Amino acid sequence: MNQPIIETAAVRLDADLGGTKQEVIMALARTLVDAGRADDHDALVRDLMAREDKAATGMKGGIAIPHCKSEAVSAPSLAFARLDPPVDFGAKDGPADLVLMIGAPAGGGKEHLKLLATLARNLVRSEFVDSLRSAATPDEAVAVIEGVLTAEPKTSAASSSPSSSSPGSPAAASSAAAPARVVAVTACPTGIAHTYMAADSLAQAAEARGVELHVETQGSAGATPLDPAVIEAADAVVFATDVGVRDRGRFAGKPVVEYGVKKAIDAPDQVLDEALAAARDPQARRVSAEAGSGSGSSGSASSGSDEHWARGLQRAVMTGVSYMIPFVAAGGLLLALGFLFAGYDVAFVWEELATGYSLTELPGEVWYLDGEIVSAGTAGAEALTHAGLRLYIGAVLFAIGQAAMGFMIAVLSGYIAYGLADRPGIAPGFVGGALSATLGAGFIGALVTGILAGYLVRWMTTWKTPRWLAGLMPVVLIPLIGSLAIGLLMFLLLGRPLAALTESMESWLSGMTGSSVILLGVILGLMMCFDLGGPVNKAAYTFATAGLVADNPATLRIMAAVMAAGMVPPLAMGLATVVRKRLFSPVEQENGRAAFLLGASFISEGAIPFAAADPLRVIPSMMAGGAVTGALIMAFSVESYAPHGGLFVVFAINPVWGYLLAILAGTLVACAAVVAAKTARRDPTPTPVASAQPVAA
Repeated sequence: MNQPIIETAAVRLDADLGGTKQEVIMALARTLVDAGRADDHDALVRDLMAREDKAATGMKGGIAIPHCKSEAVSAPSLAFARLDPPVDFGAKDGPADLVLMIGAPAGGGKEHLKLLATLARNLVRSEFVDSLRSAATPDEAVAVIEGVLTAEPKTSAASSSPSSSSPGSPAAASSAAAPARVVAVTACPTGIAHTYMAADSLAQAAEARGVELHVETQGSAGATPLDPAVIEAADAVVFATDVGVRDRGRFAGKPVVEYGVKKAIDAPDQVLDEALAAARDPQARRVSAEAGSGSGSSGSASSGSDEHWARGLQRAVMTGVSYMIPFVAAGGLLLALGFLFAGYDVAFVWEELATGYSLTELPGEVWYLDGEIVSAGTAGAEALTHAGLRLYIGAVLFAIGQAAMGFMIAVLSGYIAYGLADRPGIAPGFVGGALSATLGAGFIGALVTGILAGYLVRWMTTWKTPRWLAGLMPVVLIPLIGSLAIGLLMFLLLGRPLAALTESMESWLSGMTGSSVILLGVILGLMMCFDLGGPVNKAAYTFATAGLVADNPATLRIMAAVMAAGMVPPLAMGLATVVRKRLFSPVEQENGRAAFLLGASFISEGAIPFAAADPLRVIPSMMAGGAVTGALIMAFSVESYAPHGGLFVVFAINPVWGYLLAILAGTLVACAAVVAAKTARRDPTPTPVASAQPVAA
């Protein structure tokens, strides 16, 4: 490799880089930018913090390894800080004093990623960590790190290929008693650090116990699948992953213990003990024969999993929402473009226009009555706003948008079931969602059918079936029985009550006037600004988008309130960094400039760096602004025909003046609140970041 992975300019020893992990990450990211190893500080920080949002990178023993793959990084890079005082990175045993920040190019080669993986694996070795703590100069710290990167690779029990003591080898055969055999899969969202650290932690624990362990690391540096013979000979399986397991079905029938990847790093002894106990327990949970590839979103319970059932259910619902949002965004924006081209009245006759005309036979002046095209001059008929090519293109765009939106309910239900039961849950979940749409049960029906289908299928996968029948379960019996059960439940028991509940909710929304509708706007605004893209924010957004499929003006106001309130936090923080610069560090001022564009685009996450650094002042201030915006949207009866886009879809907002005024008012309130809160603190001076600059040579 021509360029070293670390330079002395990216090393900070016994440094005070701030009191939060956000400040430490920003400081270390600055060293990479100043060293010419990254070209966009804000983008690098966003990618690093996005990884932090998925799971904390603090490790047991006072170590933190923030890392990411980023378009901003030009070469595989490492920044190292020995902090004084230590900073909390989310580890259970306390703050971290050693921080190794890894940045990899988004499209970097696998050889580079293997070097990064080697570094991560050495972090579980006490001699390497001790050397970092005792390094007296940046040059010495760089030498320690380069030493492990250039060392000859050692044969490890964690290798993904069989070791010399593989099943059937002479060494194994001559043993007085064959050791217990365990296979494991480790994987984290980025696939750079935690994946390999978990593998080495398990390997060290296995070596101490005399357990024969083989690990498949499914990381960014690639994965060599375990030999089928090794899997066949294994007594138990460990899945230490945050993103699911590729080709999970290879392990069918084996006793299994599942945990997140950090558990294998922090408590490998416990994980292996539970795996060995499962191997001896005939009633232990086993990998099901129909197991799919996994997604990381599965909420399936497992022996050894410390996830509460409510957390698993929440994760499954959020999985459904995450898969639904692309359909909503694409479909909603296409509907808005249809209105832009053809006018709002195209909604009454779009289907007849899109299918009855073509580019060679364009519509002329079109009249409609009661949702049907009629002859000009028909009593009570009205003419469409536009004609010709513009009308036809608008109708086609509207038709495509309607098709995309039509999947929304089924996708939500199907992927909630998928989040609970993995791939076998998809068919019954989709069937339940489709029936919810057919019977008018809507969004509520999708939630109910998705959850029921997921738990039903999860239960079905535990059935003890004869071997000759097991092969039919995933492809025939589970989809058939699951879909039939959910379908019968909807038609015979749940469909009409859920439809009535949905209709009652729509009627309630339509009938809301005065203070009640303003209160709803306040609640939605508070929810949108509470966790800036988290579960509460997504719940409000899902509630709004679900209403777009209903022909109800009240749901359009809800959509407008949600989108406008979600724009307030980044806009307010951007404005605050302009009007009171001294309250913010130089890095935060840079983030503030980016926040303007993010806020204008309805990306609430643009305020996350500020909220992470100072949550007690920022979040309540943003909620105050969001509440004002939500209330004004409802008071002005603003309607949004687009589910996303912020200021860039004003053509789909009516009235535009009310929309803009509500956003402006909420932004000013939130800005004033956060400035006042920061000014009132005892030490208004921002945490210095001078230590993040390279030292003079």
